[in-house]
Amino acid sequence: MPFLINVGTLIELHESSRAHADRKQMRLLAQRLLSLEALCPSDSVPNVHEALRVYEKMRISLTRFAGPDGFTALMRRALTLARADVPALQAAIVNADGSIQGLEEILADEGDSGREAAFALTGHLLKLLETFIGESLTLRLICDAWPNASLDE
Repeated sequence: MPFLINVGTLIELHESSRAHADRKQMRLLAQRLLSLEALCPSDSVPNVHEALRVYEKMRISLTRFAGPDGFTALMRRALTLARADVPALQAAIVNADGSIQGLEEILADEGDSGREAAFALTGHLLKLLETFIGESLTLRLICDAWPNASLDE
């Protein structure tokens, strides 16, 4: 009996595989940004988790580009997506100004959930940006937020 291949199924598998690779790429970029902030703690804002510094830089860059409501909408969607990856994020809420209430407490977790929350939220925010405005403009906004950083490994 011949093996029949459903073209629709192949296309779905290809799209799913490509989407997974894209998410992985954005997660790696998220890890890089978090690492950059961890290596260069801010003198002006001591004792602030690197993820909060990443979000603040992204907020400034994205607010210039999409306005405060656009940034807040992206953060709300990124948080919704990240909650599926990290259940501890259920307690977090995006405020009207785009800040995330309850995030500091989650990030303070010395275990995996704090680190995973930072990676998931940053990765989803970057992936949403890439989806809506494309990879090149997303990278340009990141370079605007980190002008002196090399994003290469």
